[in-house]
Amino acid sequence: MRGRGWKYGSGFVDGVFPVLSPMAQDILDFVQKETDVAKIWESLDKIPPAHNLWDDIINAAVQLRLNRHNWIPIISVCEWIVYRSSFRPDIICYNLLIDAYGQKRQLNKAESIYMTLLEAQCVPTEDTYALLLRAYCNAGSLHRAEGVISEMQENGIPPSATVYNAYLDGLLKARCTEKAVEVYQRMKKERCRTNAETYTLMINVYGKSNQPMSAMKMFNEMKSIGCKANICTYTALVNAFAREGLCEKAEEVFEEMQQAGHEPDVYAYNALMEAYSRAGFPQGASEIFSLMQHMGCEPDRASYNILVDAYGRAGLHQEAEAAFEELKQQGIRPTMKSHMLLLSAHAKSGNVSRCEEVMAQLHKSGLKPDTFALNAMLNAYGRAGRLDDMERLFAAMEKHGGGGPDIGTYNVLVNVYGRAGYLDRMEAAFSAVAARGLAADVVTWTSRIGAYARKKDYARCLEIFEEMVDAGCYPDAGTAKVLLAACSDERQVEQVTAIVRSMHKDAKTLFTI
Repeated sequence: MRGRGWKYGSGFVDGVFPVLSPMAQDILDFVQKETDVAKIWESLDKIPPAHNLWDDIINAAVQLRLNRHNWIPIISVCEWIVYRSSFRPDIICYNLLIDAYGQKRQLNKAESIYMTLLEAQCVPTEDTYALLLRAYCNAGSLHRAEGVISEMQENGIPPSATVYNAYLDGLLKARCTEKAVEVYQRMKKERCRTNAETYTLMINVYGKSNQPMSAMKMFNEMKSIGCKANICTYTALVNAFAREGLCEKAEEVFEEMQQAGHEPDVYAYNALMEAYSRAGFPQGASEIFSLMQHMGCEPDRASYNILVDAYGRAGLHQEAEAAFEELKQQGIRPTMKSHMLLLSAHAKSGNVSRCEEVMAQLHKSGLKPDTFALNAMLNAYGRAGRLDDMERLFAAMEKHGGGGPDIGTYNVLVNVYGRAGYLDRMEAAFSAVAARGLAADVVTWTSRIGAYARKKDYARCLEIFEEMVDAGCYPDAGTAKVLLAACSDERQVEQVTAIVRSMHKDAKTLFTI
């Protein structure tokens, strides 16, 4: 089949899979084990030039693509075809190379191979453009991605749904919500036919930017034009509500998915578990976990991580520990995230010694703590009042560069210093945010207001609130609660209520008092 089943983004289509001959299997096994490109090329040179050799090599490369993350062997094989062999590369070979270069963020090479295929008078397919777009988005070069669309239009090739979907996928991964919405509107304006993948991507875009009602609106629009939602669409919508802890809405979508004839998979169950976790109902998450097992759906690493997180958020550190241990008993290797969630659970309960043990365990596993894990450790020290240890760890984070402080780090410092009443240190930590090139978020500002609210310094709280709004950061329910805590009489409560209600009309985030 010469690898023709391979299609961008979806593995194989129409049930076409490469059937590997013994020679193709040998090539596949060899290139997966050998890391020296020169040796791979020499070995490929020595293979007798039988009439089916081309099929064997391409099928091996396509199988590597199906396995994902095997980008380097794909590059080795396809570069041999292009630069060394007597074969004339076809579009499958070029597309595989563009895809692999894009995944490795080697943009210049992706562009170069695109020029090579044009010079070879090989006609690019919509997949070629889609892969180029995704390569640019992966590397954050959005202006170059726009150039691909322009080039297609200049050549009289209207971008198809495949191309636009690749663009939306790249924008989703880059968290460029506004641009994604703009591209979607352009699709409609150009009368480009949207499909289930388009709507699933847009539901994910809105879901990941904490706009579940916009995600629901997109889902309803999809149904109104007769586009049938698939299991990925439903899961994306469950996830959109899950992120906001809206378990009832997540449950409704989950049930609608089953009524539509889709049997929930591990991703759908995980999304529903996440909804209960975020809403602070660990028992709900646990029940979904048990239901998943009862229905014969095998939990994966993410399922256990969500369970650890659900118990950790609720302060049930022993249950979180038990879920972590069960993950290991199932033969699943805990990742950095698994350790980080366990660390957070113990940090919340104030068990600093266990946090230090988890950190040692992490090192022993050969994993280098990332910023999230270090932030959890900082928080543990701060909550326990061990500010010297917290400051030592923070100094080490600044010194080592990798896993350096992020906005979450400064949020911990501002919160801990504010709660301890060290207002000078808190203000210094807040000032360091901008100095480091970071932007204070709603948590940073609210923690800062909270420090003065505890001292009932109402005037200072309002000053900071005004600074926050001027900086373009919108308050949430936590901010409203902290402002109300600063009030010492009925008049101030009325004033805060009026301010918050007036903000509510324009605010990008929905909150209630």
